[in-house]
Amino acid sequence: ASSSGASNIRMTWSKSTGGHKVGKRTTPSAVQKIKELLKDKPDHVGVKVGVRTRGCNGLSYTLEYTKSKGDSDEEVVQDGVRVFIEKKAQLTLLGTEMDYVEDKLSSEFVFNNPNIKGTCGCGESFNI
Repeated sequence: ASSSGASNIRMTWSKSTGGHKVGKRTTPSAVQKIKELLKDKPDHVGVKVGVRTRGCNGLSYTLEYTKSKGDSDEEVVQDGVRVFIEKKAQLTLLGTEMDYVEDKLSSEFVFNNPNIKGTCGCGESFNI
């Protein structure tokens, strides 16, 4: 049982320049933002990341609030924040760092994913 995430947060994806990450990691900035978002949702235990087929390049991530861990979800806990990875997204996210960035014009979760081989021009979809 999950519900859609905040509509004012856009997610983008970029290829990691480091390439040395081996697990799934959430930056302190992303942890803090998730804590802020969940503060107003006491019946939700964390956020769930998934992968859907869509966009001009093939794949797109989803990010939703979740009330429980799915049977096949992988759970990543960092600084008290629970991020659940849907089974079909687990290999796609291997080595990925989830960050949250803000500038004067936007605020968004960014997935620095070393597995990405290409993205579309708008940055909304990717392929591996």
